[in-house]
Amino acid sequence: MDTSRKEMDNIGTANRQTLLSQQVTGTRYFFLDLAPRDRGPLRPALGGREHCNPDYAVNREGYAYAGLEYVAEGEGWIKLGKAKHELVPGSVFTYGTATRCEIRTNPEKPLVKYFVCFAGSGATSRLKKAGMGLGRLRTLVTHAEMRGLFEELIHDGQRPRKLARSICSARLELLLLKIEEHFEQGTRRNDPARERYLLCKSLIDERAMEMTTLDEIASAVSLEVSSVCRLFRRYHDCSPYRYLLQRKMTLAAEDLVENGGLVKEVAQRVGFSDPYHFSRCFKAIHGVAPRDLLRWQIRLVDATQLTARADNSPKSISESPSNIRQLIDDV
Repeated sequence: MDTSRKEMDNIGTANRQTLLSQQVTGTRYFFLDLAPRDRGPLRPALGGREHCNPDYAVNREGYAYAGLEYVAEGEGWIKLGKAKHELVPGSVFTYGTATRCEIRTNPEKPLVKYFVCFAGSGATSRLKKAGMGLGRLRTLVTHAEMRGLFEELIHDGQRPRKLARSICSARLELLLLKIEEHFEQGTRRNDPARERYLLCKSLIDERAMEMTTLDEIASAVSLEVSSVCRLFRRYHDCSPYRYLLQRKMTLAAEDLVENGGLVKEVAQRVGFSDPYHFSRCFKAIHGVAPRDLLRWQIRLVDATQLTARADNSPKSISESPSNIRQLIDDV
């Protein structure tokens, strides 16, 4: 089992309650390096997305990690040390292990925020280079791109893969570079149309499993369907519906490869009630039917197991491989 998954399993209820707020819903977290230490390069320790409840409140003298948070929606206020700041969409703030932090949300406009906490060394210097420093708040004039960057970081952090830590370290650096670029170039980057496009794109990235129509996308960003289509024509290489379909099929492929299971169940998880229509869409995007992808995965697992058995035991490799073979018969 991947070490990051072991660490996640060993958090325990008490530690989880200490690290994470209990006054949130709609959460998505990842855990990669839960032993706070200052050795090695800067990298993500944990992070996630939180929809704050109306009674959300933080009042702490310090924290186990230095971290950075981004407000995507809602309003509230924060005290970092003795300085009090308003929280609005686009607010980015940081804290160190000894930073006194107090946060409240507006009950009528609850905060939706993303966060990443750091392991390794160099957090202070890297944040200063990005225009932040520890214990500071700044506001991004254009910020929809940040949501997409955090969603990708969470997505990769939740995958139990050998390279998850390396990939997430690269995504953290990209996140900091984008913040640095924003503050270096200032409002010259302000492009309202591009900002609306990035907001549409990030919402599709975030809610691809549940969204099914262009009307839902347009309604979520308070735009007409025709406006969303124009934005994608201008800034993207395909229509918004095509992009939504691509995201659904990417998530479906990852689900099939990582978890196996019935094709019809995977179809339902990404919003398709008809498994045959799902299979046609899957093949149109990936060039292979989901059933064939499962067959390919079985061959790969068989070959890996045979190699491992040959390496570890010269006696017999004729036993039946993993019950993943049974999946095809159940599709």
